[in-house]
Amino acid sequence: MHRHIPRWLAGGAVAAAAALALTACGSGFNGGSSSDDSGKLTSSDKALTVMIGSSGDAETAAVKKAVGDWSSDSGTKASVVAATDLNQQLSQGFAAKKPADVFYLSTDALAGYASNGSLLAYGDQLSNKDDFYPSLVKSFTYDGKFYCAPKDFSTLQLVVNTDLWSAAGLTDTDYPKTWDDLQAVAKKLTTGNQVGLGISGEYARVGAFMVQAGGNLMNDDSTKATADSDANVKALDYVQQMLKGGELKFAKDLGAGWGGEAFGKGSAAMTIEGNWITGGLKADFPNVKYKIVELPKGPAGQGTLQFTNCWGIAADSPNQAAALKLVEKLTSKSDQLAFSEAFGPMPSIKSAADEWKSANPELVPFLDAADYAKGVPTAKGSADVVTDLNSKLESLATGDPKSILEATQKNLETLVK
Repeated sequence: MHRHIPRWLAGGAVAAAAALALTACGSGFNGGSSSDDSGKLTSSDKALTVMIGSSGDAETAAVKKAVGDWSSDSGTKASVVAATDLNQQLSQGFAAKKPADVFYLSTDALAGYASNGSLLAYGDQLSNKDDFYPSLVKSFTYDGKFYCAPKDFSTLQLVVNTDLWSAAGLTDTDYPKTWDDLQAVAKKLTTGNQVGLGISGEYARVGAFMVQAGGNLMNDDSTKATADSDANVKALDYVQQMLKGGELKFAKDLGAGWGGEAFGKGSAAMTIEGNWITGGLKADFPNVKYKIVELPKGPAGQGTLQFTNCWGIAADSPNQAAALKLVEKLTSKSDQLAFSEAFGPMPSIKSAADEWKSANPELVPFLDAADYAKGVPTAKGSADVVTDLNSKLESLATGDPKSILEATQKNLETLVK
C-alpha cells in the first residue's frame, strides 16, 4: 500500500473514493472482543491473517518472509494475503465479522473504523511505542487514543534535475533556501521546452507551502479546522504568483499524471515529491540524474507534509495478543530496515534513522523532515473535503485563494462540530 501513495496523491478523487469506502463500511461490529480500554487482549490458538496492499512482488515477499520468521519463532501460525483491492476486501471482512487480524490502514481510514468500533486501540501497549516519531503517533491518534503502530512513512522534498540545473548555470550553492530563492531558480530553469517547477496540483503537494507559512488545513490532531488562516492564504498567494509568472505549472498542464512523470520526461526541471519517486524514476526514467534537497524555508521556517500507514488490528480478532507481538516484530528496527532495502519505505522509528541514512545517503533530506513535517487531516470525512479542495486548486492561477480556503474551512468545520 505504501508505494501506491503516489498514485493516490496524483489522483485526489481516487483517494477520496477509497477513503469513503473505508469509512462507510463498518457498523460497529465488536464481536465480544476484550475491551481495549481494560488493557486485556483476546488470546487463542487461532492462526493470524495479515492483509496488505502491496506495491508488487518485492513488498509481498518481504512481508511474507518477516511474518513467516515471526511465526516460526512464536509458534503461532500466520498467513499473508496480498489484497487485489485492499479497501474493498477490508470492508467485506468487517461487514462479515471475519476481518483480517492485522492489516495496512491509512490515515484517512482511521477515524471511520475507530469510530464504529472496528479497531483495537493498542498503541499504548506497544513495547516500542516511544520509538515512533511523535508526528506519526499523532496521525494515528483518534479521540485521545493511540490506535496503531505506524509502519513506515514518506515526506515531500524538492527533486532537482542536475543536468538541467547545470545547463542553467546553477551550482550547489544555488539550491533554494527561501521562497524567493525557489522562485528565482525556477525562473532561470524555465525555457521554451521546460518549466522550472512542475508539481501535482493538489493539497498533497501545495500543502507543503502551507506548512512552511505556519499553517495547514487542520491542527495536529485534526480536531479544529484551520484552512482559512492567514498563513494558508499567504501560501496560496505565493503559489498563484508562480503560476501566473509561468515558472510553475501543474502536472496536468504538462501532459503528465503526476509531478514525477513531468520531471522524468524533462517537462519540469524540479518537482516536489516523496521518496517514492526514486522507484518511479528508476523504473521509468533510469537515465535522469537528480538530487534531493530540502524544500526552502517559508515565512514560518521549514515545513513539509508527511504520509503514513499503520498496522491495524481488528477489534474482532480472536488472537489480539499474538497480533500485538507480530506488529512489534514488524515495526522492529531489523524488520523495518529489511523492508526499506526490499521495497523502499522509510522506517517509522527513531532508532533506525542512523542506519537508514548510512544506507541511503542521497535520500537523507526525506528522513530529516521527520522533525518538522506535518500530517494530512485525519478527521472522518476529511478526504472528501480535500477532494473538493483539489478540484478548486486546479484553477488556482485564476482563482481567489481566500475564497477557496474559506469554502474548505466551512466544509471541515462540519466534520468537527
